[in-house]
Amino acid sequence: MSYACTESVRISSRLQSVYSKRQATKAMATIANTKEHDQMLHEVNGNGNGVYDNASESASRPETKVENGSKPPKSAIPTGFNPADFPDGGATAWAVVAGAWCCLFCSWGWVTSIGVFQNYYQENQLKQYSPSEIGWIPSLEAFMMFVGGIPFGKIFDSYGPRYLLLGGTLVHIFGVMMISICKKYYQFLLAQGICSALGASAIFYAANNSVSTWFLKRRALAIGVAFSGASMGGVIIPNLGHFRAYFDLDSIMVNQLIPIVGFGWAIRATAFMMLGLMIIGNTTVKSRITPQPRPFNIQEFIDPLTDMPFSCTSLATFFFMFGTFLPFDFIPSQAEHEGMSPYLAGYLLSILNAVSIFGRIIPGYAGDKLGRFNVMLAVTTASTIIVLALWLPSRGNTPTILFSAFYGFTSGTFVSLVPALIAQISDIRKIGVRIGVNYLIVSVSGLIQNPIGGALISRNNGGYEYLQIFCGLTMAVGTMLYLVARILQVGFKVAKV
Repeated sequence: MSYACTESVRISSRLQSVYSKRQATKAMATIANTKEHDQMLHEVNGNGNGVYDNASESASRPETKVENGSKPPKSAIPTGFNPADFPDGGATAWAVVAGAWCCLFCSWGWVTSIGVFQNYYQENQLKQYSPSEIGWIPSLEAFMMFVGGIPFGKIFDSYGPRYLLLGGTLVHIFGVMMISICKKYYQFLLAQGICSALGASAIFYAANNSVSTWFLKRRALAIGVAFSGASMGGVIIPNLGHFRAYFDLDSIMVNQLIPIVGFGWAIRATAFMMLGLMIIGNTTVKSRITPQPRPFNIQEFIDPLTDMPFSCTSLATFFFMFGTFLPFDFIPSQAEHEGMSPYLAGYLLSILNAVSIFGRIIPGYAGDKLGRFNVMLAVTTASTIIVLALWLPSRGNTPTILFSAFYGFTSGTFVSLVPALIAQISDIRKIGVRIGVNYLIVSVSGLIQNPIGGALISRNNGGYEYLQIFCGLTMAVGTMLYLVARILQVGFKVAKV
């Protein structure tokens, strides 16, 4: 009897031990699932190093109670927020990229062509004004392009890209059409500096933000492909608008086109071309994330500024952008000042933008593989060196053409990587607001860079050395701030960031 009781107790003890081990195994599995869930949110919400959008951290990481070894509910990861939900390719996703290509051709491509128009206005309709005064037209255009990110980013997050694309198309095309009949300074300010720029801004943010919702691992590549549309616009539009170069050449084009249609109809032809491309953009660009209408809350725009990596990245973009567009604005006139023929100088922007096509795509692919902040540091450093070591001492045609080619590659990378950097350290559901805040900071540089450039030229008695030094120094400051943003995330260690 005693032996039976002892054996019974021993068997019971073994069963309890086995049960405890099974419970422990289930608990470990639960912990692993919870860690996997957190890691997913790290990948989507930030950059995998604990960088989150402070405003949405609690919302994007819901508290999950785990009892009796049960797994966290699937709702712990919001619909469309799981890394597995990003297609990172496929017909629909690449159709969005194709539509964004058309949109960026018409918006950013138009803005990067402003150097040609400034040169033309200076010797035709607005020849009684100084370069600094004329510079306010493209500066206001760049400012409106960037500052629109605040309202348009909010509209994108709440309602998607559809209304932005439709309204932006109508306003942008109308503004370009109005440029064709402008005669006075204030008319160019209103048509090109405000109306057209606001429409282009709505198009830019709708297209740019939409691409980010479809791609995660290949995001920099996808954005780079879309931004190559801006490069192509920068190649084609100047050749539609650079009438003075053709006029000086007395070519067949001037004999057949200018006397027949003149400046006005050449601008209208550009507008009709952009209208056709925007029809494609309106029918293909869409967001993968379901819009979530929310009332306006100023805190949404303040919260990103409390995120140090975001603030440092935006400040770096501000300084680097300050210098980036100065060559776009002034290289045609600088080349002529150094003795280049007006005909050849008219193609410098086309060379710059043509090479930037490769600069937007190839480093974008490298950024996805090696780290986007790492690649950004490499290209911003290269851009700074190219400006100070090649553009500043350049005298004659060959070094100026070489500068246009090299600078086109590196500047193209910078422009297309900025949205990828912001998306990498942001909650994708608030991508519109976060990119809008970033470009709001950048917009100040867009407003004042051109007049400052013109003033530096006047201060230098028509020379461009002060402008070139200023360009290189602002880019150097931006590069150092990108380094600080990287250090804030991973320190000094070698890592994919």
